[in-house]
This record gives sequence, C-alpha cells and structure tokens, in this order.
Amino acid sequence: MDYRTSEGTAGPRGEDLLPASVAAAVKVVIVGGFGVGKTTMVGSVSEIRPLTTEETMTQAGVGVDDIAGVERKTETTVAMDFGRISLNDKLVLYLFGTPGQERFWFLWDGLFEGALGAVVLIDTRRLEVSFDAVGRLEERGVPFVVAVNAFPGAPVHPTAELRAAMDLPDSVPMIDCDARDRASSRDTLLALVRYLQSLHTVTPETP
Repeated sequence: MDYRTSEGTAGPRGEDLLPASVAAAVKVVIVGGFGVGKTTMVGSVSEIRPLTTEETMTQAGVGVDDIAGVERKTETTVAMDFGRISLNDKLVLYLFGTPGQERFWFLWDGLFEGALGAVVLIDTRRLEVSFDAVGRLEERGVPFVVAVNAFPGAPVHPTAELRAAMDLPDSVPMIDCDARDRASSRDTLLALVRYLQSLHTVTPETP
C-alpha cells in the first residue's frame, strides 16, 4: 500500500531506500548508562532520519533517575533510538540505541535479541553507569567494543586503568570516540565490524 510522506508524495523517500547492491544487514546495539551519548551517536551517524523516543524529563523522575553529572540533561530516551548506516555498498548496519535509566532496562533484552554486536559508550566522569550494560552483554554472549566518548572537561585515563576499572579483558577493543562527530562514530562502528570479523576468522591448523 502506498503512503503519503509529509511532502505529500507517494512512497518512501529516496534516501530511505537501500541500494540494490546490499548483500548483508547487521543489527548493532548502542548501549551505556544514562547520558553517555547513545542518542547523539545514532543521530550523528545515521544516513536516514533517525527515529528517537526522547521525552522531556519531568518531576516524575526525581528520586528515581540518577542524574548526577548530567544535571543539565532535559530529555531522555524512553524506548529506543533507531538509525541506519551503509559501511559500503554491500554492508548495512541497523543501529538500536538503548535507554539508559534503570527503570527502562527491561527493554534491553528485546533490543539485544538478534544483535550481532554492540558498542558500549562510556563517560570517564561516570564509568559506573555503564557497568550494567557490559554485564548484560557478557551474560548474553554479545560481542562488544568499548568507546570512550569525548566530553568537555572529562578526565583522561590510560587505557590500562580504564580496562582495570571495568574489568575488561585485553581482547575487547577500547577506542576513543566523539559521538557528536559522524566520522568518529563511523570509525567506532568500523572497529566493531573488524572485531566481529576477527572473532569469526578461523586460523588454519598447522599440520
């Protein structure tokens, strides 16, 4: 059935159509604690108009949501963010950003379903808010990379110290990222794809 866009023309917008050359589509989740930049990353890198479920924060969240360190935040994701990026003419990533507040964590399992990999965004001022995201991914066996999001004035720690604080093995990639920047966000997703490929590369046995 045809549908009408806001411009009044029938059918989907041209930029929303996948190229005929696309051979694979992969689901990726963007996870992390409250206010670490998940919505920002999806919005900065998506080649289509991203779907967001942000709502204005109200008094109902007072005493429920922990906003320490992000007191200026006025909106929050209540379900998910969704976007899409073509890494090349054959591979497309569908991006699902998870809500960060604990009261919406019940949605995570559904969003993790079918995901091939994940990006865990962290804020060095509030590492602890992303610990649960890492734990959930490990429990479900979803491979992930950790992206250290750039926040003005955030402390800079050696990678080894961050790994120790998050109890991450050396095999899990940790990279710097600016979720506001499209190129940086794309590089983060490329790092995840390379990591996933390395996990599926079989080394021939030596005779």
